[in-house]
Amino acid sequence: MQQYTHLPSRLGPKPRTTPRTPHQQLDQTSPVALQERLWQRMASLAGVSVRPSGIALPGTRALWLEQGGNPEAFMVGREFAHLHPADDGSLHMILDPHSHALAIAGGWAEPHPLAGRFTAATNALVYGPRDEAELELVWWLVQRSYSYASGLPPERLPAS
Repeated sequence: MQQYTHLPSRLGPKPRTTPRTPHQQLDQTSPVALQERLWQRMASLAGVSVRPSGIALPGTRALWLEQGGNPEAFMVGREFAHLHPADDGSLHMILDPHSHALAIAGGWAEPHPLAGRFTAATNALVYGPRDEAELELVWWLVQRSYSYASGLPPERLPAS
């Protein structure tokens, strides 16, 4: 997995989002085909089960780590990331502090409104990918969330 010391800046203005829960992306929606390609990658991660989210709106698909892991990396139960329904296309995920800082600084994400209070301080809303390049960057963030949840360094993650 490629390692970053910084992320390229996301082009264009920040998407509009809701200021409180449910925390959603309101515009610049990811094309459904890109959402599905991202989901197929997410669902193929080793040691992960796919379930409805235990914390988000109905229709949200979530990744749950099946065993082990870092207890600080879960939203609810063993859920570490989820993809919102197609009319939104954004994701929530718990990131390691370094990746969280990179995502926020690059304009790829924003903190969850309850971050640090009722959820991990590094719970982020990651904006849905709008094109192929953004798909790769968002996939990198998902992999970082998976790495943080599993407790494995990124270079030791099983192949998906």
